[in-house]
Parts: sequence; structure tokens; C-alpha cells
Amino acid sequence: MPKLTLEIPEELIQSLKIPHDEAPARLKRELALRLYEKGLLSFGKARELAGMSKWEFSRLLGKEGIPRRYDLEEFEKDLRTLENLH
Repeated sequence: MPKLTLEIPEELIQSLKIPHDEAPARLKRELALRLYEKGLLSFGKARELAGMSKWEFSRLLGKEGIPRRYDLEEFEKDLRTLENLH
């Protein structure tokens, strides 16, 4: 599968108010949050881009004040999971 590489000039990276070594992971998280918020990525794909577990990404959405979209398909899947636990 082709990979997209985004080039960010070093001067812009140094302008970020975060440690330089944290920039790649932080930028991926920020991109994942915004794409999810705008409905351009699903929850699963956004958390994958962010490199986080379901729970970590859910907490991050809450911290950022971004509502979790929860559709009928997800609800039914969760309901089946709960029924199988009993």
C-alpha cells in the first residue's frame, strides 16, 4: 500500500511549543483528532493514525471536547459483545 509522507520544514517544527522529539507522534495525534472531528476518518482509523488504543483515543477525544460519534452498527456490535459476556 502506498504511504503518504508529509514534509514539514524544520523551522516550523522548531516553532512548535513541544519538544522536538515529540513532534512526529504529537502531529499524528493532532491530525487524527481533527480528521475524526470533521468526519473524514472513522474512530478506528483515527485511533490507528494516532497510534493509540480504543480507550486511550476515547479519553483523548473527551479531553479535547470532541464528541464520539456512535452509530447504530457500533451500538449493535457492542450489544452483541455484552450479550456474549453473560
